[in-house]
Amino acid sequence: MTASERAVQLIKVAAEAAADKLADDILAYDVSDQLVITDAFLLCSATNDRQVRAIVDEIEDRLRIEVDAKPVRREGEREGRWVLLDYVDIVVHVQHEDDRTFYALERLWKDCPAIALPDTVTQAANQRARRGAAGG
Repeated sequence: MTASERAVQLIKVAAEAAADKLADDILAYDVSDQLVITDAFLLCSATNDRQVRAIVDEIEDRLRIEVDAKPVRREGEREGRWVLLDYVDIVVHVQHEDDRTFYALERLWKDCPAIALPDTVTQAANQRARRGAAGG
């Protein structure tokens, strides 16, 4: 089994929304062979709690407006360190970079196929990485 077209569409919209709010390390995995509860995971991180919340808000807005999707469940919003948005077809994890490093979800799902993200997402990440390297 592979992720549904709907799941891939949701992943792409969510990834673009996260990139627009400067999320780091945006990755998506097709977990449909491993889990029956969802088809795909989107992982991304932020440098502070405020940015975590901004990314979550942008993802929710864009998914609602562009593909008429609303989360069936939200967790972790009050703390702002690790917010989970459950859209049934996909689950989005927005983590503070410290939590992302500590929990290392990508280690758990590394054997699952990656879902290709739009060029705009990868290009934005590459540009930020180049700017960071030039400045440091």
